[in-house]
Amino acid sequence: MSDSRTQMDENRAHWDEMATLHPTTEFYNLEGFKRDRTQLDSIVREQLGDIAGKSALHLQCHFGMDTLRLAWMGAQATGADFSPTAIATARALADELETPATFVESNVYDLLDNLDAQFDVVFTSHGAITWLPDIRAWARVVGHFLKPGGRFVIVNGHPATWMLDDEHPDALVIKYPYFVTGSPLTLEQDGSYADASASISNKRTHSWNHPLGEVITALIDAGLTIEHVGEYSYCSWRMVPLMYEDSEGWWQLPEQFPSLPFLFSIRASKR
Repeated sequence: MSDSRTQMDENRAHWDEMATLHPTTEFYNLEGFKRDRTQLDSIVREQLGDIAGKSALHLQCHFGMDTLRLAWMGAQATGADFSPTAIATARALADELETPATFVESNVYDLLDNLDAQFDVVFTSHGAITWLPDIRAWARVVGHFLKPGGRFVIVNGHPATWMLDDEHPDALVIKYPYFVTGSPLTLEQDGSYADASASISNKRTHSWNHPLGEVITALIDAGLTIEHVGEYSYCSWRMVPLMYEDSEGWWQLPEQFPSLPFLFSIRASKR
């Protein structure tokens, strides 16, 4: 666990820097978000359903945009993230937009020590769980914070396409393993999915690809009942260079390439 803690500390340094960079990028379009109060994407809205008047916990909330979207849907929203910079930015954004929301600075695994509540809804956004070494411990956190009868929703990058080389310009090439045993994928790279040209200081990151079956089984073992599993041939970011952005803002492969799953969703309830 000590190695994992060190790796997550390095990830936190990286995400502290991302929390400064990302609000300035076209990808996040923060000014448009403030002006238009854009909604959560269609997959998330469909799986969440009507959450007006319900309490909602957003795990790994980054700098809070999706947490505030939950609040705009009428939820009593709480966001949690391990980056102090992200949480400070989220609180400032909530104040600026006069949107009531609570933000907690905490590593997911330590959240039980930093938050005393249960929620009608627990939500995890795109791309979050790949930064976590222990998916079973994560699922237990979800189960702990979800009220009996409550709803859990995750929409995330599909583990099958995490295997693809995200730098190959003109072909689909498998570069990374589907089943990760032991050590994480450790990279040192400039840039970000939100700005590939950005120069950053904290380049070293560690990630873990969690197979879909492992995620589902972990949630079942944590006391949840799986109600829905969805897979989608598009993504909310440009996972590989071949993808293009369609009219609805999803990233797709050109028609001449085989259809692949780039996102998955899971909806579950607590027994």
